[in-house]
Amino acid sequence: MGQFENPVLPGSHPDPSVCRVGSDYYLVTSTFEYFPGLPVHHSRDLVHWRLLGHVLDRPSQLRLRGVRPSGGLYAPTIRHHDGVFYVACTLVDGVERSGNFVVTATDPAGPWSEPHWLPEASGFDPSLFFDDGRAWWTATREVPGGSPGQTEVWLREFDPVTVELVGDEHVLWTGAVRDSVWLEAPHLYEVDGRYVLLCAEGGTDFEHSVVVATADAVTGPYRGSPLNPVLTHRHLGRDHPIAATGHADLVRTQRGEWFAVLLATRPYGGYVYNLGRETFLVPVTWEAGGPVFSPGTGRVEMTYDLPDLPPYPWPEPGDDFGALDPAWMVLRTPDERFWSVTEGRLRVRLRPDPITGLGTPGAVFRRQQHRSFHVSCELDFSPAGPSELAGLLLWQNNDHHVRLLLGAGREVTLVRREGGREEVLGRTSPEEGLVRLCFEAAGQEHRALVASGAGEWQEIGAFDGRMLSTQAAGGFTGVHIGLLASSEGEPSTSCADFVSFTYRGLEG
Repeated sequence: MGQFENPVLPGSHPDPSVCRVGSDYYLVTSTFEYFPGLPVHHSRDLVHWRLLGHVLDRPSQLRLRGVRPSGGLYAPTIRHHDGVFYVACTLVDGVERSGNFVVTATDPAGPWSEPHWLPEASGFDPSLFFDDGRAWWTATREVPGGSPGQTEVWLREFDPVTVELVGDEHVLWTGAVRDSVWLEAPHLYEVDGRYVLLCAEGGTDFEHSVVVATADAVTGPYRGSPLNPVLTHRHLGRDHPIAATGHADLVRTQRGEWFAVLLATRPYGGYVYNLGRETFLVPVTWEAGGPVFSPGTGRVEMTYDLPDLPPYPWPEPGDDFGALDPAWMVLRTPDERFWSVTEGRLRVRLRPDPITGLGTPGAVFRRQQHRSFHVSCELDFSPAGPSELAGLLLWQNNDHHVRLLLGAGREVTLVRREGGREEVLGRTSPEEGLVRLCFEAAGQEHRALVASGAGEWQEIGAFDGRMLSTQAAGGFTGVHIGLLASSEGEPSTSCADFVSFTYRGLEG
């Protein structure tokens, strides 16, 4: 039997949730302030995943303008029942609206419905459980009057026809470890006649864990497992190659095997991680009515035996702009489409929204997915004024990013913005013709390169990538790579043409 490598979804793919329909598996993850929101991935072997599209891909579904970095869409759950897919999610710190909602579709590729908001559903991290003709909603909320981070999991019946909560409310559990924080991400399952409540606990960084409680009735009472936490890496130290394991969801294959998808991080260059929280796959067995994660080791491993499913790899997406891959996103919800693909080029219209603000700048983004990587683009752009800029970004958030941009006078400038303060790290003026821009990273050692046409790369500056990590910048997202076209607050009718784009990992 062959093996697969973790993570199965590298780069910023946190809070995974999975469901199976026949021999097909569907998975969603959090996207925070990015649009479109909530990617839907499809697999037939749990190892190879392809991006079908996004749950929230219309401005009418999702208004994100003004949302802070790492606000927005948190912790979706995907479920399927009677031919209908359901995704429950929380919009956090929305400017126009916040709270919990449900969207539905008969095809996971979409279209998905407009959100059904549930104002009576307090808290966050909602989940749905269909059982014996009834449906149940679970979520997490902070305990009124409790200490900071003290939460409880609650349950109420869910009517899938009217899409509302009905009946009495039940508090199910307050956690496994005394004085722990952030009991969250609750998912319910029925296994061998007992109800299993799976949660995360300890916060989503180093102390993250998976905990479990069981009951004879869906409404409880629930009793925590004496084996809790059933999965954590916090006892392995900050030098371990995988950290922050938690936020799991379970799925049973058509051949009877159990697996969990969960988030974890891969620190490098110290206890820092630029890739954010990624999606890992772990085998699960059952003993005494409870789940055993990664039997034999009790920790998430980099490799496992393949599931007992026919391998089903998907074609690798290309780098060119024959069509814009659905992995590309923008910041917050655009008021209009400002990009197009024409004759194999990505054309981005310059927008006045500053890259440091809370609007939608003229930029498209995709995730960094390797610790060492090469990313480059070929740019056809003639600035019409001093405010016009276009080029390449390494982006963590508004106040932590690096810009490599072509501007007026045909000058390319490398700017590091750290903690809201900017520093110019290098300048050069390439020769006439198309301009090529590049970032290369060897772990946390980053450098920027520029070339003209088919000429040789010339390094113009270097920097420590740790300033792009979650530990430096805060928040919940990993680094994203951006292609930017900006008029820096001024009106403009100009466009920047990205002739080509290349991204590849440099790890052995």
